Amino acid sequence: MSGQSITDRITAAQHSVTGSAVSKTVCKATTHEIMGPKKKHLDYLIHCTNEMNVNIPQLADSLFERTTNTSWVVVFKSLITTHHLMVYGNERFVQYLASRNTLFNLSNFLDKSGLQGYDMSTFIRRYSRYLNEKAVSYRQVAFDFTKVKRGVDGVMRTMNTEKLLKTIPIIQNQMDALLDFNVNANELTNGVINAAFMLLFKDSIRLFAAYNEGIINLLEKYFDMKKTQCKEGLDIYKKFLTRMTRISEFLKVAEQVGIDRGDIPDLSQAPSSLLEALEQHLASLEGKKVKDSTAASRASTLSNAVSSLASTGMSFTKVDEREKQAALEEEQARLKALKEQRLKELSKRPSFATTDTSPISTTGGTISTAPAIDLFSTPSCSNGAVKMESDLFDMQSTFQPSMQSGSTGLPVATAWAGYSTPQAPPQQPAGGLQVDFESVFGAKASGSNSVNSDDITGGILKPTVAGSNQPCSQQPEKLVSDDLDSSLANLVGNLGIGNGSMKK
Repeated sequence: MSGQSITDRITAAQHSVTGSAVSKTVCKATTHEIMGPKKKHLDYLIHCTNEMNVNIPQLADSLFERTTNTSWVVVFKSLITTHHLMVYGNERFVQYLASRNTLFNLSNFLDKSGLQGYDMSTFIRRYSRYLNEKAVSYRQVAFDFTKVKRGVDGVMRTMNTEKLLKTIPIIQNQMDALLDFNVNANELTNGVINAAFMLLFKDSIRLFAAYNEGIINLLEKYFDMKKTQCKEGLDIYKKFLTRMTRISEFLKVAEQVGIDRGDIPDLSQAPSSLLEALEQHLASLEGKKVKDSTAASRASTLSNAVSSLASTGMSFTKVDEREKQAALEEEQARLKALKEQRLKELSKRPSFATTDTSPISTTGGTISTAPAIDLFSTPSCSNGAVKMESDLFDMQSTFQPSMQSGSTGLPVATAWAGYSTPQAPPQQPAGGLQVDFESVFGAKASGSNSVNSDDITGGILKPTVAGSNQPCSQQPEKLVSDDLDSSLANLVGNLGIGNGSMKK
């Protein structure tokens, strides 16, 4: 079986419809394709563990659900994905797994679809047991042994005797579960089991480094311990020697499958004389007769043993640091590639007008900032009073359309934004506005002492003085004809008065 199955596509589509991107990515990482989970899917899920709005229980449940599949490929890849998130994801993912009472219940898993299914089912059962033990270890000590600080001031080197004697057996149990994977080079036949082996290989290096530092701390305290503590310590050290032999065999498999020799640490065992010195010290505390040994010889034996174990620890640490540096360089290269891709995308986008040429810009040099002229504003009172006399005689026939419109009976707008009731238009010469000076100076004044409604102005040319809130109610005065200047002034006044009357 190769490639994504129809079931894979349907499952992914279902999660697309429900809008669960996390569940969809879990399905894509655990397809029926006989290859390890794709890096892009693993990276996305790692990113999800770092997002506070992502539901970690939902993510874990999606992985657990995939392990109920009958296909060994899907189940194996689900375990690999879980392991990857435990190693590289946010710690809250491991914390959630540690808080669960049960994790993977695959001790009876068996894929009977073919010979390969039978073979891989064995490693699935072993692998799930290790992941369960890894979560249990975190629950017991509240930290991950593969991520603790190492060195002289590290966690395992500075632990007191009581806590140390309780913690080292927990590391031993996790190391046993890892080494029980027990795979040979000729059994690493596909990309799925190879991906699992690589994660186990990296865990083994870090886990054994912490284990090794715990043993160094134990040996440095051994000769100052109580009798019961020495008995426990001696048993721990004997088991450590056994596991050192097994880890060396595990690393040989890694070398056989093509892992670079520089990425495999060197193991330096403590001299056998150390075990003899530890046994004699315990026998002396139990009151048994042993051959005498000087403090100087005992100190020399202990120093040689610690030096050998420290050398082993340094070798493991260098390999771990080299892997971290390689991972950092890979991440930097990936970020650089993403940056270059982003720059290419931006360079292909069409350019838009800048603010200097934009018609809506307020800072562009081509936009005029001069104030607009309000054609319908009302002039101030002072301006209108000063210019009224000259404006009256400057009016031309352009106002005739407005005069004609007055015949409709609708209000007519004057040049000063005032409105007046239209009157019947008077008969005028075609040459424009003509003022009858004879009637003004008395030749035709005998018919009336005041300007009536049929006067030549007819209420049409009666400007409204801006700023006057109250209409004028004064009666027109008798025109005085003593001199031309005063008569013209009175005429202008009467015209203003007449307009005020119309505004009533």
